[in-house]
Amino acid sequence: MAEAARRTAFVTGGTGFVGTNLVEELVSSGWDVTALHRPAARTGALVRLGVRRVEGDVTDLGSLRRAMPEGVDAVFHVAACLTFWGPRHREQERVNVEGTANVARVARERRARRLVHTSSIAAFGEHGGVVTEDTPSNAERARLNYFRTKRRGELEVRRAIDAGLEAVILNPANVVGPHDRTGWSRIFLLVERRKLPFHYPGRASFCHSREVARAHVAAALRGRSGANYLLGGADATYADLVREVAALVGRPPPRHTAPAWVVETLAAISVLPSYVTRREPPVTPEGAYLVCHDQLCSSDRAVRELAYRPMPLRAMLEDAYRWLVAEGCLPARSGGRRAA
Repeated sequence: MAEAARRTAFVTGGTGFVGTNLVEELVSSGWDVTALHRPAARTGALVRLGVRRVEGDVTDLGSLRRAMPEGVDAVFHVAACLTFWGPRHREQERVNVEGTANVARVARERRARRLVHTSSIAAFGEHGGVVTEDTPSNAERARLNYFRTKRRGELEVRRAIDAGLEAVILNPANVVGPHDRTGWSRIFLLVERRKLPFHYPGRASFCHSREVARAHVAAALRGRSGANYLLGGADATYADLVREVAALVGRPPPRHTAPAWVVETLAAISVLPSYVTRREPPVTPEGAYLVCHDQLCSSDRAVRELAYRPMPLRAMLEDAYRWLVAEGCLPARSGGRRAA
């Protein structure tokens, strides 16, 4: 009997945090993967995984047309600009909105069987309670540009759905796990270097990067076209997060939680030099605002329909910590104490 044809995937953002986890999951599941990457991107993981690599940029429609194969089983659009710094807002608009419109357009032109779009809980906006897929988005009124652009990106996908494209939208909360160089991994470095003077006052939902990757594959195979799926599972305060990180790296956590006005005032002051240096600072007013407020969601729909598996916060932080140590980003510990 002839061997069944392998499923085919085209992935944008495959060199990023969530994208690398997704490519690993696709390869381990037997998919034939083509990954789009920018010329200057780190491609070591893609080389190691043996996937087909093509240069391009989601903001360049021509490069997408040259890169995307005809009739793939799934286009996974993971590429995004995650910044909370004002000077990069225009870039964020181009990547998160115009880039998404380009990917959806080319997916239709190339007759892709399905688009899986990686959005964010941010696309729902700011809410005081727990967000579900039925919560109306108020992201257009949000203070953070990232929230507004992720919402507009989703609207571009919905326009493509109306034009006949099958598409599923995933909305991860705060993602933690291996392959993170620029996200929540920074908390490990701040705590390890004793540069976090206080806890932030907000709360959030957290999800494991590998489970998010598995949810993407499930969405391609059995997600409902037109549906959103929120991915969270572990709800915690940022103080809880920092205490868990401190236990892993062997440093004492901060003693106090700062009021929101203190965090935001300090961020507003510290960002000023960046407008001269043109270098994005580690803390911005938008980022400070984010960690001073609540961002919680329910994952019930994803659990029911995608067999999504929420993970405990400690488990995802342990996996992130092990990866950071293996990559040489953090010093290893031995016997519960810091290694010499």
